[in-house]
Amino acid sequence: MVTATWTRRHILSLADFTPAEYNAVLQTTASFGEVLSRRTKKVPTLQARVVANLFFESSTRTRSSFELAAKRLSADILNFSPGTSSLTKGETILDTAKTFWAMGADLMVIRHREAGVPQIIAQEMDHLGAQVGVLNAGDGRHEHPSQALLDLFTLCSLLDPETPQLELLKGKKIVIVGDLLHSRVARSNLWSLRASGAEIHLAAPRTLLPPQFAEYGAKLHWQLEPALAGADFVMTLRLQQERMSQHLLPSLREYHQYFGITRDRLKLCQPEVKVLHPGPVNRGVEISSDLMDDPRLSLIPQQVTNGVAVRMALLYLMGSGKTG
Repeated sequence: MVTATWTRRHILSLADFTPAEYNAVLQTTASFGEVLSRRTKKVPTLQARVVANLFFESSTRTRSSFELAAKRLSADILNFSPGTSSLTKGETILDTAKTFWAMGADLMVIRHREAGVPQIIAQEMDHLGAQVGVLNAGDGRHEHPSQALLDLFTLCSLLDPETPQLELLKGKKIVIVGDLLHSRVARSNLWSLRASGAEIHLAAPRTLLPPQFAEYGAKLHWQLEPALAGADFVMTLRLQQERMSQHLLPSLREYHQYFGITRDRLKLCQPEVKVLHPGPVNRGVEISSDLMDDPRLSLIPQQVTNGVAVRMALLYLMGSGKTG
């Protein structure tokens, strides 16, 4: 399945991922993509292992994708819903995690609105000597590693379906547009794209693009057109209005007027440009509806499909991959 030695117990951030680890994920994902193309889409890789999905924050795509990935690997699944859990009776998050560990969880997939919660749970598992792997499925404004890895796979597999690898993006101009201030997806993507050697450009209104993002090695734009010039790929991000505690935009209509991705604006890019969006999408705000549904330009359906294979790869590497 994968020849590289995998030594990482937890996947909490992409900040310290090595090129070898990125390529191990890409190669393993390609193998599972082949499995998912078969009539029988299930393998016994994680049979008798227990995957606990601890989603303290609402999610559709990520939670469903992880659950399906675990099922395709033949794992047993424990799902957690905070509204009907003992959290409503005063139980702490760490006590909840320890309860799932006591039930036999081998892997925990954690999503929380506050940054750092998956890290705290991973530290507690290590302190207890538990052989439990913790995977960050999105924490506050911090990171969303699995989404960035599926975006990476979507790009690399488009360039080379047989052998997707990190180096394929070297020198490619990739533009990320939208609510960078609140986006954990963007932060994870910045780590992976910087590791690939891609040319990264960020575009957003000044209120949504802090100057410190230049520290990631990206070029910042407060106007969209200069960012799009000659772009190979454009990734647009959802406006996270639920996280906006201040009035950061005049209106959604004005945002679309200046930063919405449309067919006309894509004429500034390379002829073979492709568009991505991690979802959920505000149609007619971040991206025009007709563009989103155009299979010649949009990679959004492939992102959703690839999400299952990538998360299968991550669960496999953490749960039964080689360890050094």
